[in-house]
Amino acid sequence: MITATLLLLLPLAARAIEISEVQGNTFLSPYNGKTVTGVTGLVTANSSSGFYLSSNSAGGSPYGNAIYVYSTSKTVLAQVAVGDIVSLNGKVQEYRSSVDYLFLTEITSPTNITKLSSGNAVTPIVIGAEGLHPPTQQFTSLDVGGPLSVPNNVTQVSTANPTLQPDKYGFDFWEGLSGQLVKITKPTAIAYPNSFKDFWVRGDWPVTGLNQRGGLTITTGSDGLPDMNPEAIIIGAPLDGTNNPDVWMGSTVNDIVGVATYAFGFYRILPLTAPQVIAHNETSQAPTTLTVPTDDANCTLTFGDYNVENMTWNSTHLPLAAAQIGDYLKNPDLVFLQEIQDDTGPTDDGVVSSNKTLQTFVDAIAAHSGVTYSFAYIAPENDKDGGQPGGNIRTAFLYKSDRLKLVDPNFGGALDKTEAVNKNGTIGLTFNPGRIEPANEAWAATRKPLVAQFKSIPSGEDIFAINVHMSSKGGSSSVHGNARPPVNGVVDKRIAQVKLLADFVGSILAINVNVSVIASGDFNEYGQTGAVFDSLRVHLEDIDEAAGIPPTERYTYVFDMNSQQLDHAFISSKLQKGAEVEHLHVNNWVKYSARTSDHDPSVSRVKICTPHVDPPTPACTTRQIGSWCAARLPTFNNLATCAAAAAQCWKDSFTCYGAVPFPQNTQCASYQTQCIKDSAYCAKCLTGKCGPSFP
Repeated sequence: MITATLLLLLPLAARAIEISEVQGNTFLSPYNGKTVTGVTGLVTANSSSGFYLSSNSAGGSPYGNAIYVYSTSKTVLAQVAVGDIVSLNGKVQEYRSSVDYLFLTEITSPTNITKLSSGNAVTPIVIGAEGLHPPTQQFTSLDVGGPLSVPNNVTQVSTANPTLQPDKYGFDFWEGLSGQLVKITKPTAIAYPNSFKDFWVRGDWPVTGLNQRGGLTITTGSDGLPDMNPEAIIIGAPLDGTNNPDVWMGSTVNDIVGVATYAFGFYRILPLTAPQVIAHNETSQAPTTLTVPTDDANCTLTFGDYNVENMTWNSTHLPLAAAQIGDYLKNPDLVFLQEIQDDTGPTDDGVVSSNKTLQTFVDAIAAHSGVTYSFAYIAPENDKDGGQPGGNIRTAFLYKSDRLKLVDPNFGGALDKTEAVNKNGTIGLTFNPGRIEPANEAWAATRKPLVAQFKSIPSGEDIFAINVHMSSKGGSSSVHGNARPPVNGVVDKRIAQVKLLADFVGSILAINVNVSVIASGDFNEYGQTGAVFDSLRVHLEDIDEAAGIPPTERYTYVFDMNSQQLDHAFISSKLQKGAEVEHLHVNNWVKYSARTSDHDPSVSRVKICTPHVDPPTPACTTRQIGSWCAARLPTFNNLATCAAAAAQCWKDSFTCYGAVPFPQNTQCASYQTQCIKDSAYCAKCLTGKCGPSFP
């Protein structure tokens, strides 16, 4: 009895815990904060702060059977090598460097490390055409309505902790592989490296949104929801301390072997060593084909849009942008510019005028391409429109004064509200150019839309141009972040801003629904964010839709894994038929150091009127002599009507002599001879055998 009692008091041998048990089938470990013992696995990779263990304890599944063991102790790290199978004890911890990020499950403070064997083969799990395929549409089940639905941040991964479905959701796929050694086959870069040389890739697995350049564009998925390409993965810092290469969209690199993990707000692969470039995509952007045709110049309008990124008069990229206006945009009739700074740039000295900046720009365009533009803008209040401090960025128009002119120019001030007015059946603006609701709180620390009424000099048609630069996405969370749906920075402001724009457009169309309206610029929003654009689409159509541009080719910006469209042009119904647009990737197709701006420009071409075409001359179906065509004679069925037809023939024959010049008019005599024969034919009517026309 005493012996039995003593045995009960002895410590029980702790049960060995499998890696798959530690990871569990959710985002957070069921062992978080607990000490685990006898965790056994194969060392697949190591780093300066730990090593990675993998086992096959998940019943053959590739998911949930690897983990990171964290330790900076040189003594600990010296006890393990790649290829060792070891057993250890440690404490399970969920780690993240920010509350905005996901947790990484890891084992910390490892002890009792026992080497069970060494020199074992280490084989990565293949992610690619011959291996696992990441899901291609949605990140997580928590993104109800998709990753761009509003409101944002309805729930968090760390609190909901959903069950992993790695065959369905991108997060779940990469989370399930956390700590695992993987191999990415035939990777292609889809964006620039960041400042840490991390870069995004797609492998040779199936993808959605693939554009012609090789990147992945935000599109609408087969489920009707925005598709932001969860199949893409970022390549982080190599574990051996080498440096990742310089790549850009379309660059190919050799197969990448590394460990899957989560850090700095993104799932990522940490390669064992830096990949090497196989080839860069060196295809150059061609100039636009959308120029003014000589046979329809009067009724054609070409317009460009370009965010020139913090340009002042002495910006080093000003001459480069000027050359692009001529060489690639081919000097459109009208140019919508954003991010024009004041005449002292980022120096915060109270200067708000940008006359010097714009004059320097149009002079540079003229020097390069021989085309002289006029410009129009409204200076903002000092430090009230956001952007680089002191720069006072604003929107501005460039226009060809031989093709366009401002209608009754009456420049408004920074706080002057322009309105559409009915002037005896025609539309005008109270200020031209003017600003839309500049005092409205929606525009706080943001550019106010610039409105101008232009008249086409060749056709006399009016065009209402609205140049926009909505609030930036500052404050957005990572698309791989904890907040679901992700925080789309100040999206509520952009919803309000676009609604004000839509109401203004509606006021124009209420006066004349058949007027030319163009709202173009940097909307700082994806077209798939319906909550922002729905109010505007009541009145205008995105020119990409009107022109039938493939959804994968609709991009003007590249950020994280996505080719995306922040710059849009919306047009009224009058302009939609036959509308054309081309996005010119002069910046996002080249290496980072060669960019002029972070945005790509676009060029569009629309018809602002129906050209006058002389009706074709009808073909002569009777007798033609020169340019004269004999009149068609009336039908007949008796002597009287036959005689009348013959008399008409004789009368018309004399007009032939007046219409046809000598000597060709001598042929008119033969027509008169025919008329005499027709008169004789009428005798047949006496027997009832004439008509209905002459033989």
